[in-house]
Amino acid sequence: MHTPQAASPPSLQAWQVILGGISSLVLTLGLARFAFTPLLALMQAQAGLSDAAGGWLAAINYMGYMSGALLASWLESPRWRHRLYSLGLCLSLVITALMGLSDNFWVWALSRYLGGLCGAAGMLLGSGLVLNWLMRSGHRPELGLHFMGIGLGIIVSALGALLMARLSLPWAQQWWGFAVFGLLFLIPAWAWRPPVPATPVPAPTTAATAVHAAADLRKPSRAWTAWMTAIYFCAGWGFVISATFTVTIVERQPLLAGQGPWAWLLVGLAAMPAVFLWDRVARRVGELQALLMAFALQCVSVLVPAASDSLAAALCGALLYGATFIGIVSMTLALVGRRSPANPGKAMARLTLSYGLAQVCAPALSGAMAQASGNYRAALLLTALVLLLGMAGLWRLIRLEQREQRAPQNQLEEVSRAR
Repeated sequence: MHTPQAASPPSLQAWQVILGGISSLVLTLGLARFAFTPLLALMQAQAGLSDAAGGWLAAINYMGYMSGALLASWLESPRWRHRLYSLGLCLSLVITALMGLSDNFWVWALSRYLGGLCGAAGMLLGSGLVLNWLMRSGHRPELGLHFMGIGLGIIVSALGALLMARLSLPWAQQWWGFAVFGLLFLIPAWAWRPPVPATPVPAPTTAATAVHAAADLRKPSRAWTAWMTAIYFCAGWGFVISATFTVTIVERQPLLAGQGPWAWLLVGLAAMPAVFLWDRVARRVGELQALLMAFALQCVSVLVPAASDSLAAALCGALLYGATFIGIVSMTLALVGRRSPANPGKAMARLTLSYGLAQVCAPALSGAMAQASGNYRAALLLTALVLLLGMAGLWRLIRLEQREQRAPQNQLEEVSRAR
């Protein structure tokens, strides 16, 4: 469904905005955040980083992410949102290089905190700008293509770690190598930034699009928002455990030493096509129903490696995790962003505060549990329980939304018949 091309800003094409957004996610998440995952085991071996300290660094990263989400939830000015997004692109390279400049925990903590801010800039401000541009330009308001950048970022971080390990580079030089890789993505991310939104989203011009838009832009009730906030907290918990510890969990198995980056690569390879598949599933069965399916599969993804120490279990868990977390993020943020077309990034940021809170709590607790027990089994079982709670919340939200839709849908049908 497209409106006339004249609605699009003349200086940018849709493929440029999408590719620029993908590059920004590779930069602000794939390198500034996800490079920590394949390098964590190496830093533990060469720089003396403990399980608990590794967990705290991940928690500090998400403190930064949550700080960025809080700032984004307050910002009203489109111009300032655009400026901070641009700053986050450049800062991502600086903080990635900073990780290799010292073996001091507090230098690492500063880098991880600023990396969290950069992640929020790319994920929330950047995604909001892309979604706003798509809606204003008459394109389908979905973020599946855009969120390919998360999967690609994981692939880049995994392949980069594998390449630099083959070159026998120490941990510090690997961080600098990632900063150099980042230059390749900074150029398109900067050149093809979506412009500052200048006008509201155009009103629909046909009865069919009016019905579709009214269903999407319906302001959510307080109960709907509260349930979605709790559900996204559970999603954040499920996301961060695997995002932080996938490589380390694999490397801890005596027979799997050296295989960790391959598991992380599999996560990225599974995430890349998953964004399209979940968009299709959501169109067919509904977004909340698709979210319920994604939660169920992600629960399996943490139970499988908890039940077995085999390579097959580790790879199966990585595959299912990569195929699900991206769908949960994409569908949730797109759903919330479409209901706030004037400032989708702000709506995404408010919801992401609960996601960020889980990402602060989960790795710190899991790192402490792993250090106490010597393995991550208890942390994985706790994560599965949290995901089950999220599924229960989704089931409740589906029933709530079905009730809320009845009255507005009847009104829309009367308007359509009148036309």
